[in-house]
Amino acid sequence: MTGHPPADSGVSILLVDDRPENLLALEAILSGLGHELVRANSGSEALKQLLRKEIALILLDVQMPGMDGFETAAQIKARERTQNIPIVFLTAIDGERHQAFRGYAAGAVDYLFKPFDPWVLRAKVGVFIELYQRRKELAAQAERLAAAEAVLGSGSLPQLTRAALDAARAALSAAEATGEDKAVAAARNALVAVDALVAALPTPQVPA
Repeated sequence: MTGHPPADSGVSILLVDDRPENLLALEAILSGLGHELVRANSGSEALKQLLRKEIALILLDVQMPGMDGFETAAQIKARERTQNIPIVFLTAIDGERHQAFRGYAAGAVDYLFKPFDPWVLRAKVGVFIELYQRRKELAAQAERLAAAEAVLGSGSLPQLTRAALDAARAALSAAEATGEDKAVAAARNALVAVDALVAALPTPQVPA
């Protein structure tokens, strides 16, 4: 089940714990960050949530009935779609510190012992979310570069540039009709930029 509605950041964090009071505590700590907080009260529910939406970070309780945190993490890391999602294990401090290596072996990127400092948790979440957003930006830039290379390879760049030039000229005409100085200046700048690009294009060779 989902605890909070989608937030403006476009980032979703999966909270996995079999105790409702622990999920409420996590939501209280993280709600001010502006991200969507998605609840799961078991390992199997966590796996279902991962099929429904893109998750940036998983906060996973170790001690759960049925599928515990270690088994849940192993299932997550075994799936190609979810294997790169960072997992932070949350566990009680008494008698479990020696199990921390099991968490890292299962694919965890960090391990916090309860009761944890809320500010430490918020700080760690902030770091992982920033890394996630940077990876998304790099992926988007790579897609734009690939699209640009496809246009260059297709030989359609001159046609696309001419279309941009026609659009800039139309924008200038519309702006001049309204008489708004800022609109006219912006349209003229666009026209100059596109015109310069057209002028820089190689002249097509006419067959002899």
